[in-house]
Amino acid sequence: MYRSFLRTASVVLFETALILGLVTLATWLRSDEAWQAYVFQNGVWKAVLVTAVTQVCLYFSDLYDPRRIADRRDLFIRILQALGAASFILAGIYVWAPDLALGRLVFLFAALLVIGAVIGWRILFQFTVKAVGAHERLLLVGTNPAAVALVKEMHDHRLDTGIEIVGFVDHDPARVGEPLFNPGIIGTIADIPSIVEKHRVDRVVVSLVDARGKLPMEDLLNMRLHKGVAFDHLASVYEEYSGKIAIENLRPSWLIFSQGFSKTRVLLAAKRVLDIVVAGLGLLIASPILLLVTIAVRVSSKGPAFYHQQRVGQGGRIFTVHKFRSMRQDAEAGTGAVWAQAKDPRITPIGTFLRRTRLDELPQLWNVLVGDMSMVGPRPERPEFVCQLTEKIPFYGLRHSVRPGVTGWAQVRYTYGASIEDAMEKLQYDLFYIKHMTVAFDLYVLFSTVKTVVLRRGAQ
Repeated sequence: MYRSFLRTASVVLFETALILGLVTLATWLRSDEAWQAYVFQNGVWKAVLVTAVTQVCLYFSDLYDPRRIADRRDLFIRILQALGAASFILAGIYVWAPDLALGRLVFLFAALLVIGAVIGWRILFQFTVKAVGAHERLLLVGTNPAAVALVKEMHDHRLDTGIEIVGFVDHDPARVGEPLFNPGIIGTIADIPSIVEKHRVDRVVVSLVDARGKLPMEDLLNMRLHKGVAFDHLASVYEEYSGKIAIENLRPSWLIFSQGFSKTRVLLAAKRVLDIVVAGLGLLIASPILLLVTIAVRVSSKGPAFYHQQRVGQGGRIFTVHKFRSMRQDAEAGTGAVWAQAKDPRITPIGTFLRRTRLDELPQLWNVLVGDMSMVGPRPERPEFVCQLTEKIPFYGLRHSVRPGVTGWAQVRYTYGASIEDAMEKLQYDLFYIKHMTVAFDLYVLFSTVKTVVLRRGAQ
């Protein structure tokens, strides 16, 4: 997760410098007159505007999220779409503010240079990542289904994470050679020292459920001290590369002794200040929208504009969340509490639009101001669902150790959930957020939420 973030940050910084340099180059190539204007008429700031708009369009086209790029063709299409959108946006800006324009021919030269350079650079970058190969080779100790599923997920995203799964080891010699996905079981626990040396393993990852009491500790200690081989829990490695904490086979001891989960007074105070500032400004800026949505909901269907519902907050405290009503007034009259489904017939016509754009969530900014919620945190659930999920999902109650959020890490990394399986998946992201909660993390989630809302992802 952190390596992926650093790699993405490096790509962003390089492309920022690349685009800015190409715009400057296009101006210099155009003519001496254009270059003089660039130097003496705020040309640098005009180039910065082009760079900023281009970078935003690349970001909204998911070109900084390797998980969403299927292949080179998909990469090529996304780049063209992003740069095309940037050209239209800049053209619109130049119509309203001609003084910001670089000049028609300069813009054309710059556009051609940027398109060719970004496509070429991205193809070269992908080729280099594949050619260099994995920066870490992992050997997995344990073959229970939950462990295999976690490792397969990491293996499927190996180009993003930069890891290579050397293979699995199992305590049963009869299973050696058995394929799991690719690779399979390549030895027993007693073979770990020889496998590490033969395959140049960087880290031995242990599923404690399989290996407890079966590891050759003296040999492993020798590898650790004399050969520099690192050992780690599967839960820690999975967290590092996936951005979530796997709850299958997770033990309370791992949560107790793991780093993180720190909530200092300074952090909580800074987070609260951020909540008040963002929620206050949000209500002020969105007040005309709030008025229009209120009128639209009242006119489009019978019933009040606002919907008030009990949710479970920090420490299990029940509070009332406020939303714009997106369903008919008697939506649960005959069913009781149920999750919303795809194409739910209870949703009103205006409600579909409100859910897609997340405008129905705007009144929750008031919940943030009064302290019931935070801008970022696990989404609050209804008491009826919390009772059910707590019984069926281990560690579910841990999500109530912080204030619930208007948005959250699970909301920007996962789709809408309407089942126990979805709730389990989102809990893994929520636990990761709680463990690594910082103001910088909150800002990153808020920024990512903007893209999620604009692209209308995950709503239902």
